This record gives sequence, structure tokens and C-alpha cells, in this order.
Amino acid sequence: MIYINRFAHIRNRAVFRMGELVCRDIRGSLDDFLISAFEGLGINYPKYYKMDASSKLGFLGTEMLLNNLRLEDDYKPEEVALILSNAHGSLDTDLRFFESTKTMASPALFVYTLPNIVAGEICIRNNIKGENAFFVSPRFDVKQMHDYVEMVMTSDKTKACIAGWVDVMGSQHDVFLYLTEKKKRENALEHTAVQLQKLYQLKEYGTVDS
Repeated sequence: MIYINRFAHIRNRAVFRMGELVCRDIRGSLDDFLISAFEGLGINYPKYYKMDASSKLGFLGTEMLLNNLRLEDDYKPEEVALILSNAHGSLDTDLRFFESTKTMASPALFVYTLPNIVAGEICIRNNIKGENAFFVSPRFDVKQMHDYVEMVMTSDKTKACIAGWVDVMGSQHDVFLYLTEKKKRENALEHTAVQLQKLYQLKEYGTVDS
């Protein structure tokens, strides 16, 4: 049996952990929100300031997902997988980089002109060295995500998997991340496509049926 043990969202400039609001800041731009959320949560990680918007969103979402849970205490780095998807690839950063070429091309932005860089940042932060995949689809494909995670988790080498959706384009952003494990933690849910759909569509302060 594979369980969904944790989940997190970032939507409408608000961060949620297990359906509960953690912080919100609707002032200024999305970039302003990403900095205020990071600093408000008291995270010490200077590299964050150099990341693009997609990587910042993925980083924050994972910090919420793993809040006070150190995967390295339970698993070897190669036993943890990371499976992500989005709709726009790295287009948001690609456009920013293109604008920078009109004056002086930004090497700092060029580094992030690949959609899977967010996965790399999450892996570095959390010492993840297991199975890794990134899909681009028009919308969050619940069935594809469910089926791929199930396939990855059938391996004896994989004991846990962070999976979900990290999408940004301009001011629009949508993050849904969840943690699956073979062991059952408190408030665990069965990993099914139906349950994933419910979690993805979860509203503020929502509850989830088992």
C-alpha cells in the first residue's frame, strides 16, 4: 500500500499546509510575495534569492510539505524520488531572459531556462538522489501523475516520493505537492487518482474525506 502522508498548496499568494493557511501576502507583485513568504517563514537559505519564480515556488512548497520532517532521517538519498509537472515549462523565465538580451543577457536567468531546474533545486535542498522525472501537460494530469508515482514506488529502491504540480506564468501561479510513502503516518490517505483530484482541488481550510 502507498500512502499520501502530506500535501501543500501555494495559490493566490497564499501558502497552505495540509489545507490550513500558513501565510498570505497580496501586496505588490508575485516576486514580492515570494520574498515575503520566504522571509516570514524564517528559512535560512541564501541561494533562494537567486532562484527564478518557478524554483522559489517549488522550494517553498517543499518546505511546507516537509515541515519538521527530515527525509534523510528515514531514507537514504537514493530511496527518495521526485516527480513534477507543469503547463508552461520554463516559459516564464524564458521570456524574462529574452527581455534581458535586449540590453545585456542575464546569466543568472539563463541558468533557469529549463523546466526541470526547480526539481534540481528541491533535490539539492533535500539531498534527494532517487528517480526523477518532469512532465509538461496542459493541466495537472491526475491519472498520469498517479500512475507514474505508483510505478516508481513499486521499486524496492524507492521508499518515498515527492510529487505534484509547480506552474507559473506571469502573476499566475499554482503549486500542489504531496508526499507518498510506503509507511503510514498520522492522517494518511490512500494514494488513488480520486484522492489526488480531491486534494488538488482542495479549497482554503478544506477537509479531505478518507
